[in-house]
Amino acid sequence: MTQVSARPIGDRIPAPLLFLAGGTTMYVGAALAVGLFDRLAPSAVAELRLIGAALVLLAWRRPGRDAWRGVRLVRAGLFGLATALMNVAYYEAIARLPLGTAVAIEFTGPVLVAALASRRFRDVGAVVLAAAGVLLIADVRWSGSPSGVLWALGAAAMWAAYVLLGKRVARAGNGIDDLATGFAVAAVLLAPLLLAGGARSDTAFGVANLAPLADPRVLALSVGLGVLSSVVPYVLDQVVLRRVGQARFAVLLALLPATATLIGLVLLSQLPGALEALGILLVIAAVALRSRDGDEPVPEPAGDRVRTGDTGPLPG
Repeated sequence: MTQVSARPIGDRIPAPLLFLAGGTTMYVGAALAVGLFDRLAPSAVAELRLIGAALVLLAWRRPGRDAWRGVRLVRAGLFGLATALMNVAYYEAIARLPLGTAVAIEFTGPVLVAALASRRFRDVGAVVLAAAGVLLIADVRWSGSPSGVLWALGAAAMWAAYVLLGKRVARAGNGIDDLATGFAVAAVLLAPLLLAGGARSDTAFGVANLAPLADPRVLALSVGLGVLSSVVPYVLDQVVLRRVGQARFAVLLALLPATATLIGLVLLSQLPGALEALGILLVIAAVALRSRDGDEPVPEPAGDRVRTGDTGPLPG
């Protein structure tokens, strides 16, 4: 009798569907975060999200001693810090810009990564479609909120770093364990952000701004943000990172601006215009163009270890 080895469910689900699932939870979390901005500074909300995600991941994975040592810890810490700074800049951006617009500007980071990594005409064509769609979705006027645009561009730079460092983390060790240690390191380093003042605060920076943390609802929402916006999407990223190359990973991230625009419409009543709707279609076309070849072969998993293929170049 022939035995058929079972593959993990993450290996059987198409990569675009994993991105859609992760993107949906991420931007539902972002919509919840907007509701906290009148109590806490956006950067403080991002730090609370990071702390919540780190606590959940540490309790779940319980990384061993090797995860807290040497090069592996430094690599995970840099990845966690890049991810955290991306989230800080992103939250500051969505406090000033519509959700879909901020994500579209942020996407210029991974688009640049994809353009530099691509060597095939088909990849370049997909990137061009994605870039055109993102530009239409953004439809940003500098006069509207220059600070929002600058924060979104800062998030774009950190997103590019997230793509590049994320593949190294996935290749070098247990990706999800390194997520836990990386988030823990970043949460400690960025803890002073909790002292930043929110919209209702009279203090720009100080201990008085910690008062909202006494509200159990704020703390519960913070943990929820950590799970929805960090744990679920970044764990799914680690599953996908070992299956795709750098260029395709960045192009698949084009699903996120479209997802953010739809979540902004449903939960925040941020109605996209005609150009934004056209941009969503172009983004979807880019993903479909690059995805026709199917997923690269996935090696048989060994326990919980997150591995990558040998052929995938380093890659939001």
